[in-house]
Amino acid sequence: MRITENSETMITDFDPISSQPKLEQHADLSQIHMQLAVFNRSRLDPKLPSKNWKQEIGEEAFIRILENEMLHAELDEIQSRLVDMPLDPKKFMEWFEELRLTGPGQNDPLFDWLEESANHEEMTWFIRQEVAGEAGFEDLTALTQVKMPTRPKLELARNYWDEMGRGNEKGMHGPMLSNLAHELQIEPPSLQETMPEAAALGNIMMAMALNRRYAYHSAGALGVIELTAPGRALKVYHGLKRLGLSPEAQRYYLIHSSLDIKHSEAWNAEVLFPLVTENPALAKPIAEGALLRLNAGKRCFERYRKELWGSSH
Repeated sequence: MRITENSETMITDFDPISSQPKLEQHADLSQIHMQLAVFNRSRLDPKLPSKNWKQEIGEEAFIRILENEMLHAELDEIQSRLVDMPLDPKKFMEWFEELRLTGPGQNDPLFDWLEESANHEEMTWFIRQEVAGEAGFEDLTALTQVKMPTRPKLELARNYWDEMGRGNEKGMHGPMLSNLAHELQIEPPSLQETMPEAAALGNIMMAMALNRRYAYHSAGALGVIELTAPGRALKVYHGLKRLGLSPEAQRYYLIHSSLDIKHSEAWNAEVLFPLVTENPALAKPIAEGALLRLNAGKRCFERYRKELWGSSH
């Protein structure tokens, strides 16, 4: 069984002993992310019942095992950063909030360049990749909150309501990004045009939100997005404004440069701190989720600079 008919050979169909797909020893993680992106593009779309439901479930089981293998590989990359992580709730929150300054990918020079120097074509390329890696914060929040304790669940609900424009279609965050893409005449990029690093952003976030064994990882990852996004969003907003994009097109990044600061404060106080206070063992999965997201972002920024700057910087 293959995920795509033309995918490169990286995964055995099934292990004859365990009946589970296995990553080959030297599998390229970037290619695995591209394979996962094929499935994730329509994974959550509402569908009608199919006569082929048994085959579909079998294919989904295959991809979900591959997805968890991917998460294990990604987790291996960030373990060294957990050595000095404290378990005391207050000290843990100090460690977590410090990620805004010292976490992987923070203060990347890409965003100063987008703010001050990128031309229209370069900014459009960047936004295309942002669209490709967007997994839908509101949907990820909705998936993560399932069966969470009351206090975190209520904050996740408040966050979701903000993402949904508090019931006003014009205030929904997702369509704001679509408005920007429309003004830049951006169509959703094909897989051939999508950087594997951008695909990985969405894959990792969706994997954590959809697999309940990673629910606390998802809470940490979503929390660190709120923590670290405002500074980058402000720089992109300034770049869009410099290039003469309309206020409507600028709005997505303008809102996230300010609203996410309040979201982060509430997320840390009402979601992460209560979870770790109730059970200090949750500090590690929350931290792992945050570092998974930051490390994936770091790889994105580095690849974007390589593609946009070439050897000129």
